[in-house]
Amino acid sequence: MTDSIPRYSGDDPEALEAKYAAERARRMVAGRGEIHDLAGDERFARYRADPWTAFQDREPVTREVDVAIVGAGMGGLVVAARLREQGVDRIAMVDEAGGFGGTWYWNRYPGVMCDIESTIYLPMLEEMDYVPKHRYAFGEEIRTYFESIAEKYDLHPGALFHTRVERTEWRDDDAHWRVTTDRGDTIRARFVILAVGFLNRMKLPALPGMEDFRGPSFHTARWDYEITGGSPASSGHLERLEGKRVGIIGTGASAVQCVPPLAKSCEQLFVFQRTPSAIGVRDNRPTDPGIASSRHPGWQAERMDNFASIMLALPATEDVIDDGWTRNYAPLLTPRVDFSLPLEEIARQIDAVDHGVMDAHRERVDEIVRDPAKAEILKPYYRYLCKRPLFHDEYLPAIDRPNVTLVDCPAGVERITETGLVVNGDAYDVDVLVYATGFEGEATPIDRKLGHPVVGRRDTELGEKWRDGVRSLHGVVSRGFPNLFLMPAPYQQAVVTVTHTHITVEGAAHIAETIGALAARSVRSFEVSESAENAWVEQIVAARVDGMPFLASCTPSRFNFEGDPAQSNPMNGSFGGSAGDLFGYRALLAAWREKGDFEGFELEFD
Repeated sequence: MTDSIPRYSGDDPEALEAKYAAERARRMVAGRGEIHDLAGDERFARYRADPWTAFQDREPVTREVDVAIVGAGMGGLVVAARLREQGVDRIAMVDEAGGFGGTWYWNRYPGVMCDIESTIYLPMLEEMDYVPKHRYAFGEEIRTYFESIAEKYDLHPGALFHTRVERTEWRDDDAHWRVTTDRGDTIRARFVILAVGFLNRMKLPALPGMEDFRGPSFHTARWDYEITGGSPASSGHLERLEGKRVGIIGTGASAVQCVPPLAKSCEQLFVFQRTPSAIGVRDNRPTDPGIASSRHPGWQAERMDNFASIMLALPATEDVIDDGWTRNYAPLLTPRVDFSLPLEEIARQIDAVDHGVMDAHRERVDEIVRDPAKAEILKPYYRYLCKRPLFHDEYLPAIDRPNVTLVDCPAGVERITETGLVVNGDAYDVDVLVYATGFEGEATPIDRKLGHPVVGRRDTELGEKWRDGVRSLHGVVSRGFPNLFLMPAPYQQAVVTVTHTHITVEGAAHIAETIGALAARSVRSFEVSESAENAWVEQIVAARVDGMPFLASCTPSRFNFEGDPAQSNPMNGSFGGSAGDLFGYRALLAAWREKGDFEGFELEFD
């Protein structure tokens, strides 16, 4: 497989690195990470409104359950399904959305799809007896698939939608949690699972004059089809944009997918780009019929394990996924070099691979984009792992259309006016403004992700306990918070994976089986021991690889705290280091459950 890894063919790698440094410097501007607090600033609260499901008044609910789950996205759904398999009947799920699906409930912009292969992204395909329609599933299929999981496992009756948790508080007197909501609900739960996701807070940049714009504006996570025409299930034609000038801020994953239908539908499209994305080949197509015909018990788990093995440079006889992730990302995530060589030679070989990967992306721009000025703006000049890579086949041709203006603004948009935007001193008038600015990053503090206080023993709040760094056991439980589980996530002392579905599936199985075992033993409550938590923290910190020099050289992005990697905390790392040891983590959890003595837990019995 190493023969297919692109190598740098240029004769001046130092000049290329100088170009990278210069492009980074152009983007290191004060205030580039400033955003609006959409939960607290009423001026911009409308950006969070649900365009998909009408709000319905209801009476407050008082309910006693075995398990309360905060979040009804992928993590909440999978762990709820596994709890059903453990025989847990009384489950409550609470979510601010109007239905199941998490990010796939909210993100219904035209062109939305996943760029992880659908057979390893959609969870529980074997249990659902389902084969995705395309190699990379479109958003509407993913959302309706999640709805079908909820139906199969009878999760609708226990779900409270358009409901925000205001407080989750432990009561020692009866060893239960009290979950209270903004709709007056009170849920008394023996166990609580926090499954809010990790890219769950819509990000709206704080730009001067935003409230002055007189035309319609919205975020891609709340796409307004009343303004654009079309629908989530349509082919992407947005008939109400005919004759309109549209501006879109951002060129990340959301923009790359919705720019092509925008460009085809409106009279003039202005794309405002701070940093170009590295956009590789996606080559989407109908799912190979052979996958459906050759299914056997464990078929999806085998595909997921194969992908993870390739990403971690573990032995594999075949790359069954064989896409841009395994061809380009894997050799840089886990370099295929001889680590017995001198450090300088190891670095030189890794640099050669990285430069080659990025050369190939820049060459792809030249091959597709005929306008040389646009092509130069579109070329990414940074290391491949500095930003999340993207894969798309229609974006670059769309940018090349004559009705599309690509605006290079590495320092960002200066201000919004009544009629448009000002960038680099130039004014651009638009009729409609779209914010394709994504979500707050994975390192967002836990209390901000949760959006409410979680109060454990001795009135300790989880966010406050983790203020100086995560403290947990296995990344899923934390001392001082009995009977509380967190779905594994990045920066949480669990393990990182390229496809988050994999760790979601493993984490859901572990949490559900642990709750089942605790119930079977008539355990009233469990508490993580201080020694077990300290030992886990020490293990996470010891496994950390210092990535500061690399991150400091990167273009600013969410991966390096918008250019300030000093904000990273060794305690917020991953089992096995930066690439994550998924298989070691899975084996450790399985052995812990198999041992059956709840090692590291202090138990109280009924």
